[in-house]
Amino acid sequence: MPRATYRLQFNTKFTFADAEKLITYLHNLGISDLYASPILTPRNGSSHGYDITDHSTLNPDLGGEEGFERLSAALRAHAMGLILDVVPNHMGIGDARNVWWFDVLENGASSIYAHYFDIDWEPVPRQLAGKVLLPVLGDQYGEVLDRGELQLHYADGSFVLSYWEHRFPINPRTYNDLLSHRLDHLIATQGADDPDVMELQSIITALKYLPPRTETDPESIAERNREKEIIKRRIDRLYRASVPLQQALAETLSEYNGTPGHSASFDLLDALLERQPYRLAFWRVATEEINYRRFFDINDLAAIRVELPEVLAATHQRIFQLLAAGQASGLRIDHPDGLWDPSGYFHQLQQHAEQTLGHPIYILIEKILSLREPLPDDWAVAGTTGYDFLNEVNGIFVDQSTRRSFDQIYTDLVGPQPQFANLVNSKKKEIMLVSLASEINALSHILDDLTEHNRHYRDFTLNSLTFAIREVLACLDIYRTYIRGPERVTERDVRAIDAAVREAKRRNPRTAGAIFDFLGDTLTLRNLANFALEARAGVLRFVMKFQQISGPVMAKGVEDTSFYVYNRLVSLNEVGGHPEHFGSDLRHLHAHAAERARRWPDSMLATSTHDTKRSEDVRARINVLSELPREWRQLVLRWSRLNAAKKTLVDGEALPSRNDEYLLYQTLVGAWPQTESSSSVPSVFKERIAAYMEKATREAKVHTSWVNPNPEYDAAVQSFVAAILDGRRSRAFIESIGTFSRKVAFFGRFNALAQTLIKLTAPGVPDIYQGTELWDLSLVDPDNRRPVDYGLRQRLLADLREREASGDLATLASELLTNAADGRIKLYLTMRALGLRRTQPDLFAAGSYIPLVATGPHTEHVVAFSRRREQHELLCVVPRLCLRLVEGEERPPVGEVWAETWLPLPGVAEGTRYTNLFTGAQVEVAAHSEGAGVALRDLLAIFPVGVLVRG
Repeated sequence: MPRATYRLQFNTKFTFADAEKLITYLHNLGISDLYASPILTPRNGSSHGYDITDHSTLNPDLGGEEGFERLSAALRAHAMGLILDVVPNHMGIGDARNVWWFDVLENGASSIYAHYFDIDWEPVPRQLAGKVLLPVLGDQYGEVLDRGELQLHYADGSFVLSYWEHRFPINPRTYNDLLSHRLDHLIATQGADDPDVMELQSIITALKYLPPRTETDPESIAERNREKEIIKRRIDRLYRASVPLQQALAETLSEYNGTPGHSASFDLLDALLERQPYRLAFWRVATEEINYRRFFDINDLAAIRVELPEVLAATHQRIFQLLAAGQASGLRIDHPDGLWDPSGYFHQLQQHAEQTLGHPIYILIEKILSLREPLPDDWAVAGTTGYDFLNEVNGIFVDQSTRRSFDQIYTDLVGPQPQFANLVNSKKKEIMLVSLASEINALSHILDDLTEHNRHYRDFTLNSLTFAIREVLACLDIYRTYIRGPERVTERDVRAIDAAVREAKRRNPRTAGAIFDFLGDTLTLRNLANFALEARAGVLRFVMKFQQISGPVMAKGVEDTSFYVYNRLVSLNEVGGHPEHFGSDLRHLHAHAAERARRWPDSMLATSTHDTKRSEDVRARINVLSELPREWRQLVLRWSRLNAAKKTLVDGEALPSRNDEYLLYQTLVGAWPQTESSSSVPSVFKERIAAYMEKATREAKVHTSWVNPNPEYDAAVQSFVAAILDGRRSRAFIESIGTFSRKVAFFGRFNALAQTLIKLTAPGVPDIYQGTELWDLSLVDPDNRRPVDYGLRQRLLADLREREASGDLATLASELLTNAADGRIKLYLTMRALGLRRTQPDLFAAGSYIPLVATGPHTEHVVAFSRRREQHELLCVVPRLCLRLVEGEERPPVGEVWAETWLPLPGVAEGTRYTNLFTGAQVEVAAHSEGAGVALRDLLAIFPVGVLVRG
């Protein structure tokens, strides 16, 4: 099992060679396993790697096989592992690297890869029967065609269609149209007995006998796949040998490609395209008619059917090879909720590992858990990638006592806001009506077909079923259920579905409850016996399809929409978070940590990831706002007045909206750079904020969106950001927010150090996202994928290790606290804590978790727990709500700040001695009326967080 992981985001600007140079640094930091973003071949130029096009090869843009071998050798030399990011749910399409998808477009349902993809070959729009809808055009099909933007080409025995950078194959059976177009002319000029003419006629005859693209029996598929390639080779040989044929094909293509401005000249090409296994369409058509399952609503990511053994084998072959060779030590599974049967998939992986490796493998899953939702017991995994922990630990740094104040601030500044639950419900419906309309329509038609042949249910109309499905999905408060058959219906899933049905009925009192009850009974298979035997497989298919779509509805409705609309305190708007709760208490954190120690001790602990909306340090800063609601209110009102004239008036309305303005102010405070000037802002920061606000406002889908951009609103947002950050126009604002941000940053550092130390010592495997070992003020992607200055980090770590070796930790700790703004204090904390994990791995892997409760005047400001295993023990103690602790004075939470606050240590004898990991100080357990323990002013005498080590 990993001891600690470090996440790297590979792309064309950060390759295997770049990672290889960091291995010694990461080893010295205390990392046991590199944790990589996807490394298989993606679309050309991919910035993230999740759009894999070829599962059999390593990404050539990262250095390919040779580069990976060198990286692997460096990892082996340092006894480090590699956790691979596996993408089993979808593939990138629209790129020539994806030969599977290209083959499907060429051969339709008769492709040997047709069943690899989740394509509905008999979709609701009957005109799409046997075809794949490709929503790639920038305008209506007819307009694109008439402008001559669709062009036929010949190359190496094949015909392809181009549309700008896109390439689409031509169905080989329709080559006849092209090869026959000038045949009479060739016969007339070359003679009927010309060998080349006779060969061409023979090829045309062979094409007529090619099995059609609708054949799906294995023998016909194999025959078509074999014969079409033979025919292509014959065409290529003939083309190379025959100048008359070259001239005839050039004239044919010219006629087919038409003349812009003469619509009739494109009739030939239009007729040819009608006979293809795909239909090119305006990109807006996708929302209603697309008939392949996508990753969320992204058209160029097509879902694959990894539940089929041959698809699993084809997509995981290279992954299994890396595991077998010892070049990979574990797997991170991306978006398992999109799979047909997640549990079955995990068991397949582990079975293969047992057969080939002789032992199970370490598997983590990117799973978002709702409140009080446990990870299913039957999943053969080590745990999640840490969104649950991220929100548990973040919540304790929010001052829950100020909730009403922040409710009032938000309402006064922005206006009345809907309850978060109502916002989520409406946004999920919006997603289903717009982005995912085609998926919902397909789902309702499946159910309509089932009810039409059942006398008990046939009076449920298609419209009423569609409505009920949308309503229940909107009310489902978990990402999905995992029902796989009548014998595989868990109490958890039944509770979730029944709760959603009850809520849907409550929200729709004018709709007959019978249809909601029917849907609930169907989704839980309670009414399966009411369907004919031959229909029951269809019922289960509907349930499984429903489960696959509920995750995207939740993700798009909540994280990608509601979290950009509900801006009361945006540090809580994090993936897997519940911002309506305004933080959480220590009992919540301790309960989950204890449960993790008992059931999922090797689950990942994350505080920043490539998917988080804000970095851990930005959230830590914004959390400080909860401790000073009065000052925050006054400042935001002042800033709003100062900046009012910088808004853009459109139809009498000042833009951007007050809600987006409020989001902007929180973002600025959270990410404000450390700068020497009090009246100027770095240009790079301005660009980052402008890009962030464009993404945030479009994701919110209130005034603008990616699908329907509002140029006036977008321009107003950009103009506002530029104006308020212009030192000449906004000096008063910049000085005010700069002064306030420095104060927030001061206290935010203690939040950040505290959550980092909890992550490094709590049950689980801590993960460090690239660059966050120093202060990192990144925002949502792509901002959090910016290049990291590893040269700086390497120099600072080397210096800290040298100072550590000198033995004077107290002096070093004091210096780091004094200069906390430079980030070395976070690097030092990380280095020391990971060093302890290296020397005492069993304590962290299997040690018990014991919450500790302080007594005295500042008990609510103390977070403490112990980890114990046999004679070894550590105590982790960190502060919280530090601004209130020091009553707003800018001083660190150390020494006499803690007054008489005491930390009892149950079961620990008086006189027991501990060593402070960060200062080297010896601390002895003393007697006290509250029980033997230690004083906080001694434990945190000179350093703001503490780890006491015994044994």
